[in-house]
Amino acid sequence: MGEGHSHREHAQSAGGRHTRSLAWTLALTATFLVVEVAGGLWARSLALLADAGHMLTDVAGLALALFALWFAAKPPTPAKTYGYYRVEILAAFVNAVVLLGISAFILYEAYQRLLAPPEILAGPMLVVAIVGLVANLIGMRLLHQGSAESLNIKGTYCEVMSDALGSLGVIVAAVVVLLTGWRLADPIVAAGIGLFIVPRTWRLLRQAVDVLLEGTPAHLNLEEMDAAMRTVAGVRRVHDLHAWTLTSGRYAMSAHVVVDSLGEGDRLLGQLHVLLHDRFGIDHTTLQLESEPLVRITQRRDASPRVDTR
Repeated sequence: MGEGHSHREHAQSAGGRHTRSLAWTLALTATFLVVEVAGGLWARSLALLADAGHMLTDVAGLALALFALWFAAKPPTPAKTYGYYRVEILAAFVNAVVLLGISAFILYEAYQRLLAPPEILAGPMLVVAIVGLVANLIGMRLLHQGSAESLNIKGTYCEVMSDALGSLGVIVAAVVVLLTGWRLADPIVAAGIGLFIVPRTWRLLRQAVDVLLEGTPAHLNLEEMDAAMRTVAGVRRVHDLHAWTLTSGRYAMSAHVVVDSLGEGDRLLGQLHVLLHDRFGIDHTTLQLESEPLVRITQRRDASPRVDTR
């Protein structure tokens, strides 16, 4: 029986390559948050305060994301053999949960204001919303590249994008109030902001949960991996094949490989490791070579044991 284990050195995660962009976005967002809260209270605009609520979540999310990236860079230990990569996924999960809570609160407040719309200072509301839109667009530009590589940064990018659309909605509401005096535009836009973010946040939450539950990465097809491994000369069969995500952009897999000869173990392991890394982007592979497929221990306890040949 042969066993092989391969991984690249503890490397920077996908999100770690964009720490500076996150830091600049955090500074920009935190500065404008103070302005937007003050403006929302002054103008008595729920739409503006709703956008500020999302921006508050941005600040917390960006700070948490930066902390997660710093923590994820810590090297593995005997107690944490994979290191702390999953902290990034936990950060994305927390961001999604908080966003859903903020959205629910905004919808509740919008309903209350539809019943009794207050007076609104549309002029200050419009000015603050325009400044907010500019700040959000700059933040989106800073995070755009990283959002395609890291689930953690994708979470913060989605939050900043939702704020940009929220600011745009506040601008529309302010213009409507200025031109027509129709105050219901404010809570209606606030409700629209809350509803807009829910499906996107839900998708982010599902992605984070899928990683935490060690689901197969969406871009990997286990049947295709199985077939590719069997193209290596000397490999007869593959079973107990598993693939999972360590953190965004870093993947791991394990499998039992039935081979013609264990004497060729070094060659087989080398070729399989190269294949899995180059074709499927697997950073961490654990392969067990067998001359015959092993029967699972749990199955040996069954009345009718069988061989797992998946």
